[in-house]
Amino acid sequence: MDGDTLYTIGALARRTGLTVKAIRFYSDTGIVPSTDRSPAGYRLYDIDALARLDLVRTLRDLGLDLAVIRQVLDQEISVPEVAAAHADALDVQIRTLRLRRAVLRAVAKRGSSPEEMDLMHKLARLSDDERRRLINDFIDDTFGGLDANPDFVEMMRSAMPELPEDPEPDQVDAWAELAELTQDPEFRAAVRRMAEHQAAERAQGDTTGLHHDLTQTVRDQVGRALTADIDPDSAGATPVIDALTARYAQVFDRADDTELRRWLLTRLEIANDPRAERYWHLLTVINGWPIQPTLTPVFTWFIEALRTRLKQ
Repeated sequence: MDGDTLYTIGALARRTGLTVKAIRFYSDTGIVPSTDRSPAGYRLYDIDALARLDLVRTLRDLGLDLAVIRQVLDQEISVPEVAAAHADALDVQIRTLRLRRAVLRAVAKRGSSPEEMDLMHKLARLSDDERRRLINDFIDDTFGGLDANPDFVEMMRSAMPELPEDPEPDQVDAWAELAELTQDPEFRAAVRRMAEHQAAERAQGDTTGLHHDLTQTVRDQVGRALTADIDPDSAGATPVIDALTARYAQVFDRADDTELRRWLLTRLEIANDPRAERYWHLLTVINGWPIQPTLTPVFTWFIEALRTRLKQ
């Protein structure tokens, strides 16, 4: 192409696909000034102006504003720098759109009211740090100032809600429910009672920590009783209870007697709050962890069987 060739606005419009009005605007604002004027006073543009217009059109298509485009054309910032910054901005926009989509799908599935939809949207848009802060505030309020089981507190602090960048509707729904649950005064009071019980146990010398193996033993033995349809009040439940209290006596280095059973019943009643299990289930959904079978029926059976035998 001849570098000395000059183009009218109409010629530039045909070559670039821009309107005459847009080219005139870019010219008037100094983004792509005219190179010369024809004898009749019409603006003329050289090959460099054509190249600048092509770049302006590309940058505008990418969503850059005129101030940034002017900086690029004036070589105050480079195209790679602009591209990197704009890509980062698009990442934020894409994440926001994905969250909005997930919220809308959750609302459609749940049949939420406008107020619930607004709350879900606000909660979903919280940053990872803000979500962690909400849960940590809940833990601080319920366990603060108490010498509760440190292993249990650490387990709670390590299990934070990590909403993915492209969440499913059920994950958004679970996060909204978890946020509401942690603000529930009755649930906070129940967790506080559990923390106080742990602190009292530690004050009496209990430093045994978590008991995953013991929980699994209860799950297995009571699970078999449930499968066999053994009523907790029946004589058939007695061997199960005897085996379990013997196991608890061994783990906690206590005598397997009536006092142990009273202590165990109190411990189980405080811990067996369906809302506590719901808390962990919601975290599991949010974080995409494998869903664990519910333990509520297992410990409900265990509690009822213990109560029956303590009344005898």
